[in-house]
Amino acid sequence: MTSPNSPSTPRHVAIIMDGNNRWAKSRGWAGIRGHRAGAETVRSTIRRAAEQGVEVLTLFAFSSENWKRPANEVSALMELFLLALKREVKKLHRHDIRLSVIGERSRFSNSIQKHIQSAEDMTRGNRGMHVVICANYGGRWDIAEAARRLAEQVERGELKAADIDESRLGAEVCLSELPEVDLCIRTSGEQRISNFLIWQLAYAEFYFSPVLWPDFDAAAFDEALSAYALRQRRYGMTSEQLDAEGL
Repeated sequence: MTSPNSPSTPRHVAIIMDGNNRWAKSRGWAGIRGHRAGAETVRSTIRRAAEQGVEVLTLFAFSSENWKRPANEVSALMELFLLALKREVKKLHRHDIRLSVIGERSRFSNSIQKHIQSAEDMTRGNRGMHVVICANYGGRWDIAEAARRLAEQVERGELKAADIDESRLGAEVCLSELPEVDLCIRTSGEQRISNFLIWQLAYAEFYFSPVLWPDFDAAAFDEALSAYALRQRRYGMTSEQLDAEGL
């Protein structure tokens, strides 16, 4: 299912999947129909990303702010999440894809928490693409949790406050064991990160698509990768420096 990663292919793609509600409302339907259609797009995007040789695909499924949505919508989203965990994990496993979920899990039902753990356990040894689902996740929460863990190490005498630097903090945030995010895609025309991977997106390239998430097909994904391939990532250096180093 995977192809070799070429130099112009991002190793790690993160996507803010936006536009489900607007997609449904434009058709006179309830918002949950947009979320169901969006779930189908998740499936096809995972397939396409694997075909293109992407190593890690991180998807923003449910933010810590999404609990503020109407109760019936949140309930429907939780049912959809649980259904996906029950039905899709074995398919991912058959294709050697690993699944991880990041975010504060304690607010989810016991059933969802159990299925998340089961999915991670089943796919942990897989060597294909790594799919990360961000659920009840927020970038500020992520950094605060990392800071708290470092503070606990200082309290226990395992670390000095003076030893805390970017490297130590970066090692505590989510995804620290994975390649850095190369490309962040947001659909639906919105141009903000909405508390998504604040630390991890520091040097990512951004691609904003006007396409609503349920309509974000393989061609739209390929277009984002093509745009990325044209970018020059300078990391604070000049173009001349990169050219001199052959980068």
